[in-house]
Amino acid sequence: MTGIEWPNHAEPWREWREAMGGTRMHHAWLLAGKAGLGKREFALAAARALVAEDGILQPAGDHPDILVLTHLPKDEKEEAKRQEGKPFEVKRSISVAQVRAMQQRLFTRPTLGARRAVIVDPADDLEKSASNALLKSLEEPPQGTYFLLVAHRPQRLLPTIRSRCRMLRFAELADSQIAQMLRLHAPDGDLHASEAAISAAGGSFGAALEFIEQNLSPIAALMREIAEQGDPAFKLGGQLVTAIGARPDRARIQATLDLARAILARQADQCGPADGTELIEAHAAMVELGAQATTYNFDAGLLVMEIGSLLARAAAASERADA
Repeated sequence: MTGIEWPNHAEPWREWREAMGGTRMHHAWLLAGKAGLGKREFALAAARALVAEDGILQPAGDHPDILVLTHLPKDEKEEAKRQEGKPFEVKRSISVAQVRAMQQRLFTRPTLGARRAVIVDPADDLEKSASNALLKSLEEPPQGTYFLLVAHRPQRLLPTIRSRCRMLRFAELADSQIAQMLRLHAPDGDLHASEAAISAAGGSFGAALEFIEQNLSPIAALMREIAEQGDPAFKLGGQLVTAIGARPDRARIQATLDLARAILARQADQCGPADGTELIEAHAAMVELGAQATTYNFDAGLLVMEIGSLLARAAAASERADA
């Protein structure tokens, strides 16, 4: 999502520039907030600002002093797609081999100036062994090396990693801000789809954009019906499986999970504190399911049925609250 102006970045930029202007810049930063808030874009721009030096020409493309660890293509076939500039599927996690390859680079001096930046995106998808390896670099960072860890779910990081980072929080966007961004960056989307996307986005522009690109309006309607009325005969759950597709890719599964979490969150917000307990528990279970889905190979149909069951659980909780 390049070329986007993010209205929620003003405060993180203020903190970052203030730190750069200080006498001692902290060596590790945790960029925290839900997915779709522009944290990766901030990390790349902040890293460029950090490594740039007066009088040294900076490249417009990839920067030799900015190392990015992220999901690699799933296999050779997907790597070929990446080389051709086509959409490609990625591995579920960032491996220890990637971290160790990065650490080998840290034995050399930066190429252009005195500073080097390492971006890990998303850090909450590091393998356990990769997290332990990264921790060693955070504990003894080479001089001039700075780490920017992008995290959608910072609670999944090792406490020892979190404790060594300075936190930069990224606020959710207002519905009006998302609407304006969709008008600029998704002008061909129809008004009804945009309104539904904003309602389901939960403050995330990325989620709203994914909603439109994945055509999630029919899925959202089914999810809301299950969450409001229940699904004792599992009829709506079967329709949900059909609507999502027999072989959805990872992006579609992730968008579906994000949508279900947003629907449960909105429903919980509409209940009073006493009545919303079970809804909150259903939402927490959906969050946990989303974390597991990115780690394990779930059967897509069974995963969608589990999503439907959690939505139906919310409906039962609402009925008891209204009784």
